[in-house]
Amino acid sequence: MPREAIINAAVEAYQNEKHLFEKFLNGVVDSFRLEPKLNLYGNPLIYTIKSRLKDAGHLKDKISRKWTDANPITAENLFTKVTDLAGVRVLHLYQDQFPEIHNHIIKQVESGDWFLREPPVAYSWDPEASEFFKSLGLRAETRETYYTSIHYVVSPKQDSTIYCEIQVRTLFEEIWGEIDHTINYPKPTNSRACKEQLRVLSKLVSTGTRLADSIFRSQKELNEIEAEAAAQRVMQDNSHPVPSVRTPVPD
Repeated sequence: MPREAIINAAVEAYQNEKHLFEKFLNGVVDSFRLEPKLNLYGNPLIYTIKSRLKDAGHLKDKISRKWTDANPITAENLFTKVTDLAGVRVLHLYQDQFPEIHNHIIKQVESGDWFLREPPVAYSWDPEASEFFKSLGLRAETRETYYTSIHYVVSPKQDSTIYCEIQVRTLFEEIWGEIDHTINYPKPTNSRACKEQLRVLSKLVSTGTRLADSIFRSQKELNEIEAEAAAQRVMQDNSHPVPSVRTPVPD
């Protein structure tokens, strides 16, 4: 079968099963959107959630770019070779919020609602951040482009070929990712200046994320000090009751 026909058949296979990907995608989104711990009023851990299904035209382009005669992507192996046909992106403000989001994902896996298709990966060029992710049980990897994000690939059950890629990143990392995607997708830029500037921007993003963590930690410490001081005042007031005043009874 000609290459073009094989690619078209793979795209058609996706279109035939697209409704199943959409159903699972909506469930993944709702899992984050409806979890009370992640969406506390006034101080939510999740800033926003993005989701998308792969466009058929973009899928065709992707298969063409990744095509090799030795290992082609076909209708038979499409769903196991292309794991981002459905995608969810969870954005949060600063890194200290991530462990709770990570724990939520692992909880869905342990409860049997989701199945991890592969070990989650934390992409980061920052050694300190990599150690932080490793402490949570994630595999840390570095990309030459300085790409930063945490990736999970889940399915509704072990024998399912309906996959959804979950990306978790801070808003700072999202800004870098959107700029990088605009410049380097679908074809990487040949501009050496752009490549170097993107690396510099990645370092600024890392600095911004660390500074955001520091700001929120400082505010948390202040809140704790003020709460402790208020509790001490209450205890002192209770330990010195105001003497009651008796009204004299007239003769």
